[in-house]
Amino acid sequence: MASAIVPSLRLRPSFSYATSPSSSFSSSGDVKPRPAVILPGLGNNSGDYKKLEVTLSEYGVPAVVAAVSRLDWFRNAAGLVDPSYWRGTLRPRPVLDWYLKRIDDAVREANALAQGQGLSLIGHSAGGWLARVYMEEYGNSDISLLLTLGTPHLPPPRGQPGVIDQTRGLLYYVEEQCAKAVYTPELRYVCIAGRYIRGATLVNNADVSAGIDGGDAISELAIASNKTGDSQVSSGPSLRARFVGQGYKQVCGRADVWGDGVVPEVSAHLDGALNVTFDGVYHSPVGSEDETRPWYGSPAIVKDWIHHLLQ
Repeated sequence: MASAIVPSLRLRPSFSYATSPSSSFSSSGDVKPRPAVILPGLGNNSGDYKKLEVTLSEYGVPAVVAAVSRLDWFRNAAGLVDPSYWRGTLRPRPVLDWYLKRIDDAVREANALAQGQGLSLIGHSAGGWLARVYMEEYGNSDISLLLTLGTPHLPPPRGQPGVIDQTRGLLYYVEEQCAKAVYTPELRYVCIAGRYIRGATLVNNADVSAGIDGGDAISELAIASNKTGDSQVSSGPSLRARFVGQGYKQVCGRADVWGDGVVPEVSAHLDGALNVTFDGVYHSPVGSEDETRPWYGSPAIVKDWIHHLLQ
């Protein structure tokens, strides 16, 4: 079934906790929310998502986190002996079979809780595109929703000077071989991006205080990161913005774009999906702080996307 054209949304989260999760959302009748499987991002471990798991449970959503340790990610070094790594044409299998198996184990555990009502996958960072590989390889008949948080879905442009594909071809494979995003009653893709800081080029030829499209207001946290000692916004990009911009450039080919500090906004959205952007949201649970530096899984942010899991 073809996916309808869905407009993108941009949200500024509210940090009010006046209403509890249980009173904000209640399931109708005896219908229980689908279980969710949380897929860790590159370099993260299962424990990084414990607080998100607890937050989801407060909305009645049982969650299973795929079992991943930080040391597990060193398994990816096996790709170094594959000639396709050096050609930039690496494929997910077999180098990422270990992660796909962890997803499958978590899906099986969640299915035991689902009682036939389907599952939601929540993929953080690389966990989002790895979820797409899993759905392609293992099937998606049990999955009703793929919700991605700061996932670099799109490969960098080919032939861009100074840009090296950090996935060595994996994202090109996903783009070319995995099913396209849809938003249908049977399966919904929701792709969430963050605007925490705008990057800058190494040479000062862009105004960091302007929005990506020239008309958007800078997020409050991005402003805070560029204040000087006298509380005035700097007239030029900060060193931090230049550093972040070089990271963005490796992902999307441009430095002077908005992103969550790691993944550019433009890379975290997919054609065919419901695309959402949150202002002031940081990429990772590591280094985040719920009130001053919230990440996608902070309670104040979750309350603005939890409804996708309750539909």
